[in-house]
Amino acid sequence: MMCTKVQRLLINLVTQEFGGKITRQPGPFPGIKTKITSFLDPDGWKTANFHRLILIPSPSAFTISTATLTPTTTTKSKTTNQQYIFDRSARSTPFSTLLLISTSLSLSNTFHFKMAEAAPVAPNAEVLEWPKKDKRRFLHAVYRVGDLDRTIKFYTEGLGMKLLRQRDIPEEKYSNAFLGFGPEESNFVVELTYNYGVTSYDIGAGFGHFGIATQDVYKMVEKVRALGGNVSREPGPVKGGTSVIAFVKDPDGYTFELIQRGPTPEPLCQVMLRVGDLDRSIKFYEKAMGMKLLRKIDRPEYKYTLAMIGYADEYETTVLELTYNYGVTEYAKGNAYAQIAISTDDVYKSAEVVNLVTQELGGKITRQPGPIPGLNTKITSFLDPDGWKTVLVDNEDFMKELHTKEE
Repeated sequence: MMCTKVQRLLINLVTQEFGGKITRQPGPFPGIKTKITSFLDPDGWKTANFHRLILIPSPSAFTISTATLTPTTTTKSKTTNQQYIFDRSARSTPFSTLLLISTSLSLSNTFHFKMAEAAPVAPNAEVLEWPKKDKRRFLHAVYRVGDLDRTIKFYTEGLGMKLLRQRDIPEEKYSNAFLGFGPEESNFVVELTYNYGVTSYDIGAGFGHFGIATQDVYKMVEKVRALGGNVSREPGPVKGGTSVIAFVKDPDGYTFELIQRGPTPEPLCQVMLRVGDLDRSIKFYEKAMGMKLLRKIDRPEYKYTLAMIGYADEYETTVLELTYNYGVTEYAKGNAYAQIAISTDDVYKSAEVVNLVTQELGGKITRQPGPIPGLNTKITSFLDPDGWKTVLVDNEDFMKELHTKEE
């Protein structure tokens, strides 16, 4: 059964990437004992594979997505008229390649496979390069609060943010407020949502905190305390270091880490989320979002590892802080924190990349790319492997939306 097992493996791999499905698992045909397997291609065309394939194993692995069959004039089998070379240096459409092999099998030919030495060129390589070329930045984090005016007061007077814009949508029974340390055209901001009549939410265990860089942590903590804020960690140096930090909670229970730093163009500097597999998450955000791993810190004495990822140095812009706690693979998300919005020059290309990466690492597209009804701002949204939501927003449309509201 070596032959049919290999065939099944190859077909399974390609159908997961391009569509189609196996319609008959490999095994002997009743009454004949000829071993076969059959499958449908992405368009529903059926192919049957007969057990007449001879494989010459290679010590190195190969990728079916870059293979093609090349006929030669030599023969090495009495049961066939041709020898075929399995050349991974040649470029061809992946599913056409497998169909060519399968068609030849149904004609009862025998093939010899050998490996070429040239490096493979994945058919999706060009698509996956898009995030590295795209113009991206963090736009805003969206979360829900129980009293919009109370939260605005706390953020402006205690944390030093500015109220940038506010809107009320009575027909949909909610209000928004956007706050930050600079204009939305250039800075990361928070988008607070108040749903009529809802006064509290469950933050859950997965969301960690927002980070704010300030030149005087002690002074900011006193302002927070004067407003009745909860100081969960008094200001002072971190253990074994010199960086001065503090942790405070807003009236809804969201945690803010206050970090003492010099002047920075982006004081709202971190969003911390907990994940169940740190390496998988890093790979996801690198491939799907074009982010870079800035640093990774393992703290075995506290049983956690964290990674800072983003589009520029963490002292210059906002970054994601992903935290893995040893042995914890899942977290309750609650219903308070909603999502992060990130800009892109093309939501359609970006969605294509995310779709490919979710097939490999997990997650899913939750909104196909296209304009929002009534706004015409093009967006797409998805969940990462841990269920954290990101919305990608068209750069040009976002700027038009901001300027239209100003007018």
